Amino acid sequence: MTIEQHIEELRAELRNCPDRAKRREIETELEAASDELSKFLEEDLP
Repeated sequence: MTIEQHIEELRAELRNCPDRAKRREIETELEAASDELSKFLEEDLP
């Protein structure tokens, strides 16, 4: 699974999550995955 796929899955899970505590957990994981993707993309820039 690519990081982009993981982010999309987290977003979908977040949209369908009614539990507040679980939402916070997903938001934290989504933020970490987004940060990881940003760092990866920055490494590839000239």
